[in-house]
Amino acid sequence: MLQPITTQRSVTATIEWLGSRHGTDDTDTITLDITRFTSGTHYVPSTDTSQPYSLFKSGVPVGKITASGLYGPFDETATDGRQVLAGFVVAETLFAPTATKVPAALLWHGTVRAAKVPGGLNPADVTATTALIRYV
Repeated sequence: MLQPITTQRSVTATIEWLGSRHGTDDTDTITLDITRFTSGTHYVPSTDTSQPYSLFKSGVPVGKITASGLYGPFDETATDGRQVLAGFVVAETLFAPTATKVPAALLWHGTVRAAKVPGGLNPADVTATTALIRYV
């Protein structure tokens, strides 16, 4: 006999990195290459054995990996396409810990509080970008 179990999880999004709502209604859908991101910095790994979902953080800056078309963490010293800032992951996303690809929404234009970006971001390090971002 099957006995369904229902659980509920409430997550409050941390969007203090977002400087305004401008651009949040016009995001692009992207796919993240989770293998490129750092656990604890870019996402919170699951510790719940009953609902094992990790949480990708809102506000992570990303760049498009040229070879795969997937997105990884922005890195101004990279040579694989991630050195070009494409934008920021706009919403927190749950994903299975074994997942290697995760869909996300990309904020490609708007206002960002650089000091509040998860993992940190110095706007002076952004020398190449396809995003239209104003930093405050």
